[in-house]
Amino acid sequence: MNGADRLCDVLLANDVDVCFANPGTSEMHFVAALDRKPRMCCVLGLFEGVVTGAADGYARMADKPAATLLHLGPGLANGLANLHNARRAHTPMINVVGDHATYHLQHDAPLTSDIESLARPMSDWVRRIADAESVGPDTAAAYQAAMSLPGVTTLILPADAAWSEVSETAITRAALAEQEPVAAEAVMAAANAIRSGRRALLMLTGQALRADALEIAGRIAAATGLRLTAQAFNGRIERGVGRVPVERVPYPIDLALEMLRDIDVLILVGARVPVTFFAYPGKPGRLVRDDCEVIELAQIGQDLKGALAWLADELGVRPDRPAPIVRSAAIADTLPQGCLTADAISLAVARMMPENAIICDESITSGRQFFALSQNSVPHDYLHITGGSIGIGIPLAAGAAIACPDRRVIGLQADGSGMYTVQALWTQARENLDVTTVVFANRAYAVLQGEMRNVGVNEFGTNAQRMLTLDEPALDWIAIAKGMGVEAGRATTVEEFVRLFEGALLRRGPFLIEAVL
Repeated sequence: MNGADRLCDVLLANDVDVCFANPGTSEMHFVAALDRKPRMCCVLGLFEGVVTGAADGYARMADKPAATLLHLGPGLANGLANLHNARRAHTPMINVVGDHATYHLQHDAPLTSDIESLARPMSDWVRRIADAESVGPDTAAAYQAAMSLPGVTTLILPADAAWSEVSETAITRAALAEQEPVAAEAVMAAANAIRSGRRALLMLTGQALRADALEIAGRIAAATGLRLTAQAFNGRIERGVGRVPVERVPYPIDLALEMLRDIDVLILVGARVPVTFFAYPGKPGRLVRDDCEVIELAQIGQDLKGALAWLADELGVRPDRPAPIVRSAAIADTLPQGCLTADAISLAVARMMPENAIICDESITSGRQFFALSQNSVPHDYLHITGGSIGIGIPLAAGAAIACPDRRVIGLQADGSGMYTVQALWTQARENLDVTTVVFANRAYAVLQGEMRNVGVNEFGTNAQRMLTLDEPALDWIAIAKGMGVEAGRATTVEEFVRLFEGALLRRGPFLIEAVL
């Protein structure tokens, strides 16, 4: 029994039984330990951004952390962008980052780096394991932190702590602290604000966007007339027929300002005061008026559903009051014919997705209408990019599919951001995951073209064009997918897209559609 065995055993004792990995030499003892644990599912990613993005998608759907295995500071650094997204999604995750043996650090070998400094900005909790006997308690502490924050935790595992023997001790499941209670003062303040007759908005995120919590929020909204919305970017929303519909704050600044301009009271349930994604000349940073009262009903890590139930009780909203749920899956608009457009793709997916599908949306600009178009779709889960760090979509879908092997995962993927972690297609193929990826092939960084216009630049010269377009040469997604082991087809018309999408939903395993716009 060595330190690496102990780490695996503590993870398994706490039901952490999936490890997304891209290991190196300093992690070989951990790899050997994983090999001795048949209960542990080990999934290889060919790039660390795939590993961290897949662990994010897994935890969003499994409601428990996966482990990741990363190689020293450079390996961690390659995965930081999607750790940033995971931290913004409040995703529970346990990163295991191998390091040199403690006595070898003095030699400043080529891969030596300051792992703690790399980890802290994208982690909610960081700890370096001191020795083999510390492996067990430190791993348990990482699990407790991941679940209670909830958030990203990073354990640094020196090689000698992994290979050194440890004493035999009983391993038990780590106790989790009870959720911090919501303050009675916050509930009273929210209830009084709603009773005042001022225009109030209840803004939700996290567990408050699950169907059972949304039902309570919907009853409050129906009884009091307050508005209900989600913050702009959320880890997971349960939507569709039988669930309370919720709009979300739009990304474009002018649309967001218009949506929130008349709000007098903003009540936050896990959410934060909405702000613009970037600063724009002559425009505000906060999306609500300066005189808008802000009441924080509950924070992430607290019992968000319980906070809504307490608020409903304080307002006299009975639990048996009907909630305003979506009652029909009928999406009235007929599909257009002929040349393929981004909105036609979104409408087709909204109409054709199977029940209980998981949507992983990194379509950026092209799929911006999908959220509204799919409000009346069959029941589904919606996962979105949360931290703005592109390159999460394909690995997010892989992780979600591993968490929910009996459900269809549909990835809505922008072509530019898809190239950041395209290696995740290989993982989808190797694991034979039921993922249908729709690539919006507009052959441009369209979101950046829009941002250029937002700062007043409407005419693009040669240098700007070359930095914002992807057409010289055009990306061949069919060849890319097949090179990764994923079957693929290309659609240039609505009819071709519908045929390919129908076929993909009827088959097992991954399939990619290049939708040429």
